[in-house]
Amino acid sequence: MTQGQIKSIVSVQRKYFDSRETLPVKYRINALKILRQTMIENESEITEALKADLGKSSYESYMCEVGMVINELSHMIKHVKSYAKDKRVRTPLAQFASKSYVKNMPYGVVLIMSPWNYPFLLTIGPLVDALAAGNTAVVKPSAYSPNTSAIIKKILRIFDDKYVAVIEGGREENTYLLDEKFDYIFFTGGKTVGKLVMKKASEHLTPVTLELGGKSPCIVDKTANIPLAAKRIVFGKYLNLGQTCVAPDYVLCDKSIKEEFIYCLKAEIKSQFGVNPMENPNYGKIINKKHFDKVVSLIDTKKVCIGGKIDEHTLKIEPTVMDNVTYTDDIMAEEIFGPVLPVISYESISDVMNYVNSNPKPLAFYVFSSNKKTVSELTDKCSFGGGCVNDVVIHLATTNMGFGGVGESGMGSYHGKCGFDTFSHKKSIVDKKTFIDLPMRYQPYKKFNEKLIRMFLK
Repeated sequence: MTQGQIKSIVSVQRKYFDSRETLPVKYRINALKILRQTMIENESEITEALKADLGKSSYESYMCEVGMVINELSHMIKHVKSYAKDKRVRTPLAQFASKSYVKNMPYGVVLIMSPWNYPFLLTIGPLVDALAAGNTAVVKPSAYSPNTSAIIKKILRIFDDKYVAVIEGGREENTYLLDEKFDYIFFTGGKTVGKLVMKKASEHLTPVTLELGGKSPCIVDKTANIPLAAKRIVFGKYLNLGQTCVAPDYVLCDKSIKEEFIYCLKAEIKSQFGVNPMENPNYGKIINKKHFDKVVSLIDTKKVCIGGKIDEHTLKIEPTVMDNVTYTDDIMAEEIFGPVLPVISYESISDVMNYVNSNPKPLAFYVFSSNKKTVSELTDKCSFGGGCVNDVVIHLATTNMGFGGVGESGMGSYHGKCGFDTFSHKKSIVDKKTFIDLPMRYQPYKKFNEKLIRMFLK
């Protein structure tokens, strides 16, 4: 798409937003209901697209993408009327007589830029929140998942471009979009592009939400239920072949139970994926050759204790565990984003905290332990976006908590009420009555009025 066409779409959306047609809650609910029904009618095409792009089974596609979006839609349809209402707040006595309230207003024209790893969920999920808040939206899915981008465009044709527009393409289109003035930008992806988005947004003083990533640690201490920990870690790590922003990137395991933990990891990989995972029809693939090569380059074959097989024709990599990994190994230098799990042993929890806190703040943090003191100490003293105790990844699968990063792993959050708030500007308003006018604030200042001021403001 040309720069002129993109500029035209943004202009048309701004004009439509200024008409205030998107403001009525009834309009928003109707749009969400139409989107929900259209998704349900096109579920098979969505799952086929995800299979073509990432090798995902229909089961995993529904569990991790389609079903989660439908759940977000259902939540917003049910609650948007309540979320959009003016919220009364207490008025200070010094402002008698008046009422104070907060009015939730949409920002206007928003840009949603999404990644390829969960291309449907991470495009339509934030769109649901943006529309619930009353905005118009320009959606830019990833060029690396073209089949999913195509079905997203087909589904969103239910809306006129003046309300929701889909821009396909690559870097050139991204550049054109970021040159435009939006009222809000929501970006999910890597840190490098995230920095560019923030830089370009600053030129227009546009607020942003950045959902990035990072090396998310997983701590397993000696009090953990080892077999269950291994089962849940294997699920979360190898889901979508590790191409998950909140996947446990590496395990820090108490040295006294590491041997047992490794044994259980091996058993779970065979149990969940079979003796030959490469032939498992429910085991996906790496998104493209470039990313495949990057993940493969991080595998140290001398330290592989299970897995390690690759197939460059199908872009598959076996669920792989690397043992005896050190902090200086190549695989610890960057986010893996693939089905390779390094295991590092530790001697004390303080060593764990020192290591985690000396590195960029991760998007997710996981601890497996039966020791409440250890759990409290780790979750209190380590900085991270969100996480789980005795499980992995599931903290993002709820509409009742916000999901987002901190520091290098992102800023802002969404899902449910947090998502509505992200795409809403809160206007603080005082409605002052006219039947009385307290004289304290006016000159000439008097001693008695000063006493009243001091009484109210303390």
